[in-house]
Amino acid sequence: MRSLDSWRPRRTRTLAGAAALALAAPVLAACGSDGPGGGGGDALEVWVYQDGATVIQEDLVERFNESSDIDINLTQVPGENYQDRMRTAMGSPNAPDIFFNWGGGSISDFVAEDMLVDLTDVLADDEEFRDAFLPTILDAGAVDGRYYGIPMRGVQPVILFYNQTLFDEAGVQPPETLDDLFSLVETFQERDITPSVLAGADPWTELMWLEYLLDRQGSSAIFDRIRNGDSSAWGEPAVLEALENAVALVDAGAFGNDFRSVGYTTDGASTFFAQGEAAMHLMGSWEYGNQLTNQPEFAENDLAWAPFPTIEGGSGDPSAVVGNPTNYWSVNSNVEGERLDAAIEFLKMNGSEEYAQDLIDNGDIPATTNAEDLIASSPNPEYAAFQWDLISNASFFTLSWDQALPAAQAAPLIDAIEQLFSGQLSPQEFVETAQAL
Repeated sequence: MRSLDSWRPRRTRTLAGAAALALAAPVLAACGSDGPGGGGGDALEVWVYQDGATVIQEDLVERFNESSDIDINLTQVPGENYQDRMRTAMGSPNAPDIFFNWGGGSISDFVAEDMLVDLTDVLADDEEFRDAFLPTILDAGAVDGRYYGIPMRGVQPVILFYNQTLFDEAGVQPPETLDDLFSLVETFQERDITPSVLAGADPWTELMWLEYLLDRQGSSAIFDRIRNGDSSAWGEPAVLEALENAVALVDAGAFGNDFRSVGYTTDGASTFFAQGEAAMHLMGSWEYGNQLTNQPEFAENDLAWAPFPTIEGGSGDPSAVVGNPTNYWSVNSNVEGERLDAAIEFLKMNGSEEYAQDLIDNGDIPATTNAEDLIASSPNPEYAAFQWDLISNASFFTLSWDQALPAAQAAPLIDAIEQLFSGQLSPQEFVETAQAL
């Protein structure tokens, strides 16, 4: 088993607000290395989100610099308000040449302003490069059907985690349908156990339920229309049905009575779950690493996982998943000539088997097609195989709504979700609010 430090959770969700453009330039931690090019004015400035996984990007940059005439200077940007800081820099003389992002809405404003290199033709002209990545992951980061980002970290699907011991004691199985889920709510309430912990103090956790409920009810095509600018899709009957199902789960006691005071970033929800107070937890794949780090006995003896259930009569494909498909590298459109050629070569290294193995060794599942051959060497092959099957068989991978939508829409949408789960907005009022965005 790999050391627990390697499983430290690495994901922080941030929302860029309108005030981002007024922020001062951030203090950044630089981590460069001199290679044949010796740095200098031709060096490529690369920004990455600073967390426990950046050691992988450090190694990648070191390998690149050993063979390239143009160096890369890697800058680790502190995770807090990363998007705000990145937005402040773009368009300024301090803008990075290559930078970490979430694809979709997180870069759509830059695309609209022609600030990014369109990589569509690069992928089309190099089939080996294109085919190195899972198509659903590439597509999830696209903007208007064009590719402006290359996958650079592991996949992050949202998974229904559950306590195997509590399920065994109750004589039940993980839910296959929404009706099964409601039945489990009754079963665990009778046993004085919260059916599913929900960190309502961090409303992006509530978003996960809506994402899956809509996906299963009306298919991923509905939100795909929304993220492509069709606000009328919020008025689809499946949206209202998904919202009503979410409210029905709240009213049925699926999340207990005090979920709005439970946080995730403070580890409250995960601890509550690990202590046997809740039977289920819908959370991103990083939850396993979080539990293995903080509650290793629970992670090794009780923690189990399953796909989100289907909805009988729904038109969604049960193989579809939601979450953060991965993170992406994008290239500033100011990068030209030999520097652009070097940037493309750096991007291609992210599809290599060597880089995929680095991700596997760190407990991640790469967004590359060769991952299946490598997962046996993962610190937890069983969990790795489950994730691989989930994402490789997915008909569609919906990017988290708050990352897929432009910042001006994402922040008020999260507010509306919080109001829906707290009873301040009815499902119909939510639809009207979303359409007005």
